[in-house]
Amino acid sequence: MSQGKGCFITFEGGEGAGKSTQINRLADVLRRRGHDVLVTREPGGSQGAEAVRHILLSGQAEEFGVRMEATLFAAARSDHVEQVIRPALAEGTVVLCDRYVDSTRVYQGVTGNLEPGFVRNLERVVVNGVMPDITLILDVPAESGLTRARKRGSSDSAGPDRFEKEEVATHEMRRQAFRDLAQSEPKRCKLIDGTGSPDAVALAVLDAVDSVLPEPVVPEKSAKGR
Repeated sequence: MSQGKGCFITFEGGEGAGKSTQINRLADVLRRRGHDVLVTREPGGSQGAEAVRHILLSGQAEEFGVRMEATLFAAARSDHVEQVIRPALAEGTVVLCDRYVDSTRVYQGVTGNLEPGFVRNLERVVVNGVMPDITLILDVPAESGLTRARKRGSSDSAGPDRFEKEEVATHEMRRQAFRDLAQSEPKRCKLIDGTGSPDAVALAVLDAVDSVLPEPVVPEKSAKGR
């Protein structure tokens, strides 16, 4: 990958897989190496997308069906891509995103039973060519991940979100769907064992990311400072 072009790294996995922790750890390491780093999330990440986030995670859209829910996710993603991700990549930034297209494939596609053709066509239009250079799928057993997520949600004033309230069997189906994605797209998707210590997981994440990262761009010194 040439200098001057950013790198797009997405994190995927079930509830409580440790994505937020590992994204922040990776961001710290990359910044110390001299990279310009942007940490963002979905749904959300831009002004328009954040407005949709509450509707989705509160469950207000659930009564209108999974197709409507997927369309709202798509609308949020479109704004996020055009207002935040694409401009950052054009400036040479390393973009770390908590969830992206693979979550829609799994949550609305696999466990929402949406037709694969509908999901893929929606994805193609919305991302408009912006796909991750690498996707890290943090893999933990559904029950342990859900326990983590619900514990976190119980300390949050908003409580568990719409997805954290679902049955363990649904989450285990999603875990398998993410594993299937890693197997079907091995060049982009890397399965990371999320059951180890945070340090061990962080090392595995960094090892995977090093294969796609460009060298950080060092600002040129001014003639006066030479």
